[in-house]
Amino acid sequence: MYGLTPFGGTGFGLWDAFNDFDKNFFGGKMPLNNCKTDIRDDGDKYVLESELPGFEKEDIKLDLSGTQLTIAAEHSTNSDEKDDKGNYIRRERTFGSYKRSFDIGDIDTEGISAEYKNGILTIELPKKSPEAPVAKRLEIK
Repeated sequence: MYGLTPFGGTGFGLWDAFNDFDKNFFGGKMPLNNCKTDIRDDGDKYVLESELPGFEKEDIKLDLSGTQLTIAAEHSTNSDEKDDKGNYIRRERTFGSYKRSFDIGDIDTEGISAEYKNGILTIELPKKSPEAPVAKRLEIK
């Protein structure tokens, strides 16, 4: 039947009210650390496009480590409005960050290029040229 769990079967849990507070307050689910990224294959290269609205070019860092490409972005603002006595009328702070890594094992890392324009980070990732199979004759002893 319903067992001994309070609120069982009603779809309401004691902590749901607290978990949903921020969703209700901000008018819906507010994704944290969420950045839409599209990757397309253009034949000789991949093109990665990440939406990073609200960030400046200086806020974005691209790091290569081995076969990993990491995109990291961090931005914060602080705006204060005070009356003539120095008391706050309004004080707002915002902070946003994003970090994501991609495996680029089949990419020519020397040819990677990136551009940030109108909130979109575009990275061109040229593919490595296919290596011809090595053929050699083995000596018989």
